[in-house]
Amino acid sequence: MLKPLRQGLPPLDPAAVSDAASCALPARYEAVREARHFTRRTLDQWDVGDRFDDICLVVSELVTNALRHGLPLTHHHPCDPADAGCADRQSPVRLHLMRWTERLVCAVRDPSHETPAPRDSDDFSAESGRGLFLVDSFADSWGWHPLAGNLEGKVVWALFRLRPAD
Repeated sequence: MLKPLRQGLPPLDPAAVSDAASCALPARYEAVREARHFTRRTLDQWDVGDRFDDICLVVSELVTNALRHGLPLTHHHPCDPADAGCADRQSPVRLHLMRWTERLVCAVRDPSHETPAPRDSDDFSAESGRGLFLVDSFADSWGWHPLAGNLEGKVVWALFRLRPAD
């Protein structure tokens, strides 16, 4: 059975990152579409070869899970555009993409301390709960860890192996 790994990111040298990008996402379901667009634009500039679709799918699932399971109900109220500070307060979910020569990690931060776990492991076709099975199927590895220090929440990450450029 799928056991979520409570572990930090795999041992990758932060100094060796060749590319990194991140975006704050609003606490609305449209954020999944925004995350997909951001990921596609970013990956278009990076050479990720045949992993493009896998990475986009996994980002969608991780962001969907963060919005569905990682936010307290208070975060689901729409933002008042007149409130200038609203975007920051209403962006408790953040997507990070990091690329090394032969690896790419996507990580999604949310304010929840809940362990990411498949909802209904007996029913693989259930719409809800299949996200982590997709992550497990399409990523080379994945895991999660609580945020350190005074940061609230956790990070769920997925790692993709990339073919070296010829």
